[in-house]
Amino acid sequence: MTTPTSSTTHRFIDPRPILDRAIATGGAVIAAVRPDQLTAPTPCPEMDVRAMLSHLVGVLDRIAALGNNEDPFTVIETHPPDDDWSDAWATSGTHAADAWRDDAALERPMALPWIQGSGAEVLTSYFSELTVHTWDLAVATRQQPHWDDAVVTAALEARQILPAENRRAVFEEISAAMGLDEVAIPFAEAVPVHGDAPAIDRLVAWNGRDPRR
Repeated sequence: MTTPTSSTTHRFIDPRPILDRAIATGGAVIAAVRPDQLTAPTPCPEMDVRAMLSHLVGVLDRIAALGNNEDPFTVIETHPPDDDWSDAWATSGTHAADAWRDDAALERPMALPWIQGSGAEVLTSYFSELTVHTWDLAVATRQQPHWDDAVVTAALEARQILPAENRRAVFEEISAAMGLDEVAIPFAEAVPVHGDAPAIDRLVAWNGRDPRR
């Protein structure tokens, strides 16, 4: 597999302010989740709201691991008490921000199964996952959050990490490289939308979600 690389660094030389804003948007959505919604399904197959919350916190923990020059795949997604998700998000968000505080992390070469490049490029590659899964959570809990234009734009510019088609083959190779017994397919084939659709709709559609649901 030809490993894709991000081309966003020249647009966002320092992606850390975008990370802070993505964390803020996620925190607002998480804070509005009600206890009776934790078992509701999400647009992400096989994830209910509780599982999505755990996954989102895990994404921040993997971002922190990368900034600390650690293996992000050793991160284990945890399940805090159901009344503690906002605190868990805030704690992981602080750890993620602190891990990237040193400017040297932005220049450090990094490699993941789906991207290799500088720390800044790898960090930028996570904006799409954070934003799309925040949208998953918002849809599942019937929220209509204010989407930060800067975050969604950064996520859109990172979307070339996913190919336009034949994604299963890509995820099969990634899963094999990670030693997974089953193929993990977090994002389905792109869903067509009008070019003048809102930016958040174009982002989630590219990642295999139907924004009309």
